[in-house]
Parts: sequence; C-alpha cells; structure tokens
Amino acid sequence: MKKGIFVITACLLAGWMMPHSIYATPTKTLPAKVTISSAKLLDKIKGGWAGQTIGCTYGGPTEFKYPGSMIQDYVPIEWPDGYIKYWYENIPGLYDDVYMDLTFVDVFDRLGLDAPVDSFAMAFAHAGYTLWHANQSARYNILQGIMPPASGNWLNNPHADDIDYQIEADYAGLMCPGMPNSASAISDKIGHIMCYGDGWYGGVYVGAMYALSFVSDDVDFIVTEALKSIPAKSRYYQCMSDVIRWHKEFPTDWKRTWFECQKKWSEDTGCPDGVFNAFDIDAVINSSYILIGLLYGNGDFSKTLDIATRCGQDSDCNPASAGGILGAILGYSHIPEYWMKNLREVEDMNFAYTNISLNKTYQMSYNQALQMIKRGGGNVGEQNITIVCQQPKPVRYEKAFDGLYPVEIKTINKKIADVNEFSANCTGIVFKGSVNAKDNNYVARVEMLMDGQSVETANLPASYTTRRNDLFWKYQIPKGKHVFTFKWLNPVSDASINFGSAVVYSDKPMK
Repeated sequence: MKKGIFVITACLLAGWMMPHSIYATPTKTLPAKVTISSAKLLDKIKGGWAGQTIGCTYGGPTEFKYPGSMIQDYVPIEWPDGYIKYWYENIPGLYDDVYMDLTFVDVFDRLGLDAPVDSFAMAFAHAGYTLWHANQSARYNILQGIMPPASGNWLNNPHADDIDYQIEADYAGLMCPGMPNSASAISDKIGHIMCYGDGWYGGVYVGAMYALSFVSDDVDFIVTEALKSIPAKSRYYQCMSDVIRWHKEFPTDWKRTWFECQKKWSEDTGCPDGVFNAFDIDAVINSSYILIGLLYGNGDFSKTLDIATRCGQDSDCNPASAGGILGAILGYSHIPEYWMKNLREVEDMNFAYTNISLNKTYQMSYNQALQMIKRGGGNVGEQNITIVCQQPKPVRYEKAFDGLYPVEIKTINKKIADVNEFSANCTGIVFKGSVNAKDNNYVARVEMLMDGQSVETANLPASYTTRRNDLFWKYQIPKGKHVFTFKWLNPVSDASINFGSAVVYSDKPMK
C-alpha cells in the first residue's frame, strides 16, 4: 500500500494525464438519430461502469469526513498501486454504489425488461448487504408489507430526499443510450422504491446524463439538456440551474460555485440525521457536487474526479457518478492508464454480495441496451447500431416534506420506560433511537400514541440489517402542542429500547 502513492495535482503537473478533449465538435441540439458501431456502444457502456468504480474508490477514504467543508488542495488523496483490489478484498462495502445498481441489472437480466416493480423491491429488500437512510427505510417498509411506491413515499420514509437512488441510477442511463425518457420511465418504477421528490429527481437526472453521454461529447450540453427531465419548479432543478449559471459566471473558480451552493442550497429538511447538523446526505447538494466536478473538470477524467471529491459530504458517491458519466462520454478506451491499471486487476472479481464481476456487468448492460434500443425504434445490426434519440421531457412534479420546517432537535437519551410523556409544539416529529437485544432476531412491538390516541403499532427489529432507521415519526400533524406516549407490548429482560432525540417540525421556519 506504500507503493505508487501520488497526489492528483502532482501528476497533472508532471504531465502524466493529458486531458481528453470533448469540446472539439460540440453538439447544440440532439439529432433525431445517431448511428454508432457496436464496438463504440460497448466501449461507452464499459466506460460508464469503469468510471463509476474508479470514482467510488478514489473518494472512498474521504466519505463524510468533510461535512459542510471542501477538502483543501494540500490534503493528499492517494491512488496507490493495487488500490481497487485492496478495497475489494478488505472493505468491499465501499461499492454499495455499484452492487446496488447490479441488484436491478440482475433482475432485468433474469426477468426481462418488463419485470414488475415488486421483483426489484424484493431482490433489494432481501439482499445480504447493509443499507442506510432511504434505502434502509425502504427495505424495512417492504419487509413489513409496504410495497413501492409507498415504500419510498416521504410519509413512510423520513429519508425520501436523500441521495440513495441518485447513487444507484447509473444502470438506467447505461441501458438507455440516447433515450433519457426511457431511462426516466425505468427510474419512475425503481427509484420510487426508496425515494420521492428531490431524492427521486437525483436519480432521474443522473440517468438522463448517462443516456445523453452516448449521443453527445459536450459536457455543458449534456448537463443542460438532461436537466429538462426535471420539473422546473422543483428545488432540485433550481439548484442545478444555479450551478450551470454560476459555472458561466465563474468559469475557472469551482470553489466560488461551491460556496454559492453552500449559501443557498445546503439546508436539509427531511433526513433526521442531517437537520441541525453539518452532515448532509440530501440529493440536492450532493448532485450539485457531481455537476461541479463535471463542469469544472473540462473533460479531464482526473480533474473531474478530484473536484467532485473535494466538494466533500458524500465524497465517494459523487465522484462515482461524475466519473461514470464522463467515463461513458469518453469511453473505456479513453480513460487514462493511470486509473485503468488498478481497475484491470479486479474486472474478473465479483462485487461483494453478488456473483457479478465488472466484465459480466459490461455484457449484461450491453445486452439490455440493445433491447432498449430496439424497443425505442432503433436498429441493431451486426456492426452498426442506430439509436432513435429522445428529446428529454420533464417527469411529474412531486415534493417531499411540503410545508414542514425543522425548528428544534430535543435530546431525550432515555429508555422507553423512562420516557413517560414527551410534549412538543409541532406539525411533524421524528423520534430517533435504537433497539438492542441479546437475541438479534428479537422484534419489539411498540405502540405510539398522540394525545392519547393510537397512531401506530410498529415492529422494531433488533437486527441492524432489518432495523427501522427511525423509531417513530408523524407528519401532517395539526398545529399545536401534542403529547406523545409509548407502550412496549412485548418486553423481554435482555432487550432495551433507547430514545435518542426528537426532530421537531413546524409549519413556518424558525427565524
């Protein structure tokens, strides 16, 4: 691990990685049709998966170590020889970006393009990997019989605006070359398993950028055209539009655009872990970092990864998305050898929790792309493929946590028997905590009452894999003071239910 450690900026100065120009023949409008060779189509698909894997690895050590802060230029981000293999073998959970995608790729491969959403949901819910945030909340919902799209709806999922679908939507764009609306239709079905509103839009936008990467090599055009997939009145659209505008105003200063994003778009409303906290896993701010990396990277793979990583927060997922999109633009054969020599060592190794390697992924994704091209009216020949391009159309408008404003976080730090009554003036509330038991299979049954009336009786697993992210929540509460109480219906001596804190919402922001 000590051999071959370089800082990206030093490598650029040394002339190791010359930027691959993607601006020589900028595309200003989408053509009606595009004909490319089958070899080029495969090269672009491979580039997308390769770029995603490389970007995830590069940013892995910095993930959420810089919440609300950029990673300064003097902080080295290493890329030693054998680095991807090291993560594969020692910390394989890093690649949740990729193996989450592969859950859906595998269902398409087994059941075809028209596989029902429940098949994707059940594969996702019963997979062996650990999940967090919107994904874990959706897993819990599905295992409790709350199926999509209800599993991702904000009323059932306090993390609905989080980054989760954004980081696993790559497959949708890679299987829909030149067809962003087809990618959006796939994301409508699968993205609502775990997200809603801005959380869903993150995946729609990423998918659209991938799709357009097959028919244009102009990053500015791709990010602007793909944004047409998002409703203009959404918070997500407005933030991405600002980033595109700020890039034009400050074309050489990515840090200025980063600061503008922090000032205007860094408030988290939904995620109970992110409100009143510098930690921000909201899709909007993290998508802005993907965009900053793509726009200020100027088509240079190394620079794109480095900027997207140095924006901070979810700094492995964001360079993974930026690297995957640029990898699809450039193609596998044009990703610099500096990055590829590490990737080649693992291309036949299966990702954790799967029997799928990168080499197998390339072919599965390519086969699905051919099917989608045919379905979209294109033609697949032995050597050349004609794609019927789609003009991006906005998906439907939806907004999570509408009219809710976090006003207070109250520390509880009590076991359930000691909570007694909890009072708050609120229009919404989330109770955070955990269930601990000697028997990992234990499931607590707890009833929450508001003002003496039963709100919900919930199953609360002690297992971390099947846990409920947040003990209880209730939105759309009539404004006023409310009293919450809890009844543990099946107590056992070797288990405990711990209430950590309560996130309190009102109908107006606290100023």
